[in-house]
Amino acid sequence: MLSRSFLFAFVIAVSLVGCEGPKDAPPNVVLIIIDDLGWMDTATYGSSFYETPNIDRLASEGARFTNFYAASPVCSPTRASIMTGKHPARLDLTNWIGGEQNGILNQAEYIRELPVEETTVGDAFSDLGYSTGYIGKWHLGRQGFLAGDNGFDFSFAVNEAGQPGSYFPPYENPNWPITNVPDLEGDPEGTYLTDRLSEAAVSFIKEPRDTPFLLVMSHYSVHTPLQAPDTLVEQYAEKAALLGPDSEANYRAEEWGETKLRQDHPTYAAMVESIDRSVGRVLSALEDSGMDEETIVVFTSDNGGLSTLRRRGFNQATSNLPLRAGKGWLYEGGIRIPLIMRHPGSISAGQTVDAPGMTTDLFPTLLELTGHSATPALHQDGVSLSDALGEASVVSPRPLFWHFPHYHGSGNRPGGAVRIGNMKLIEWMEDGAVEMYDLEADIGESVSLVEDRPDEAARLRDVLDVWRREVGANMPTRAN
Repeated sequence: MLSRSFLFAFVIAVSLVGCEGPKDAPPNVVLIIIDDLGWMDTATYGSSFYETPNIDRLASEGARFTNFYAASPVCSPTRASIMTGKHPARLDLTNWIGGEQNGILNQAEYIRELPVEETTVGDAFSDLGYSTGYIGKWHLGRQGFLAGDNGFDFSFAVNEAGQPGSYFPPYENPNWPITNVPDLEGDPEGTYLTDRLSEAAVSFIKEPRDTPFLLVMSHYSVHTPLQAPDTLVEQYAEKAALLGPDSEANYRAEEWGETKLRQDHPTYAAMVESIDRSVGRVLSALEDSGMDEETIVVFTSDNGGLSTLRRRGFNQATSNLPLRAGKGWLYEGGIRIPLIMRHPGSISAGQTVDAPGMTTDLFPTLLELTGHSATPALHQDGVSLSDALGEASVVSPRPLFWHFPHYHGSGNRPGGAVRIGNMKLIEWMEDGAVEMYDLEADIGESVSLVEDRPDEAARLRDVLDVWRREVGANMPTRAN
């Protein structure tokens, strides 16, 4: 296998081919990743309950993607895809780390950390002379495999788990120590974690330096535990009361779970507003420092919103309507996510981009937007979306694949999926059953077309099967 240093030396060489002499300094990059934020969880994507003026402003000043996907319906695999440009199935990192469950099938084998031999976005931009920083959730391994071990010069408040012990000091859970958030000792009572991470991001942005920077601002919010400042929760409790009492009409039964159909959770709404305020602080820091024109800002999530669980409860946080189901599922509600990109130097304001994309695409896209050519030798499954940001607003048509051979607390069962054009097929691994939907006509995936169009379903299933063999996807095994 080619070494990481050799591969990236090749990338740098390719990026220099065809250069027309000295250029201005390349732009900075701020990549904001929100945990568990659903496609419909901001006003710019259609929510009427959550208040997100700063995210809405970001979208109005840049490009908003409508068909962008997480590479997995859960966090760790998607985050690995963002970091490497490789599909989780190729990496064998297909489950959220720690998410061991078996049922009729034994879940597929998967690795519990992102190998340090992989070239990450942090590695790539460090080698290009960038200062690199990572703040917040990582969930790609424990000590020896954290952000600081994967190409980031500076890391802050990165724990070994997928959520914080608490959103309030001391940010700990005595019953689950790996969720304790480091680097925040001495914070006064009442400090809120989302605000605290925003302070760190602002400090990083304003730090004097002679190089461009890459900052990954990876919030723990809006993941459980669902906690927010009381005053903000109370505001949304009043707003929720205006919607009327909860009822059976606000839920839909899935075969193995139940989906929430109304956005009305005061605590979750307060958490959404807190991350919106964080986005506002980041944008203000860039403006105050005179860097807003020379900084690419990217805003996205790692999977769909948490709307589907085996049974109703406090943690059933949001609704993804008109999308079906939520986090943990291969229906659109589990994998379709927001993506907003702003860069006054290269992205026209107010764009809506309908071209499909996936989190594997962020690595090559950021390389190209910063003036560097990319190569599939690194991000084997990613395709630059920079062409989608031009007037033509297109990318080459290609299949999009998902591989989730695991059980999940949302009630999901092991499965895989493929989207080609507007057609999407889901295959359930326990019994081989398939569903097929026309997403243009039926975004809510309510009417399967398998019986009406069996030849097309068979073709999509073959494409999915061939891809799994090509990437060496691990499959679940039959339980004894």
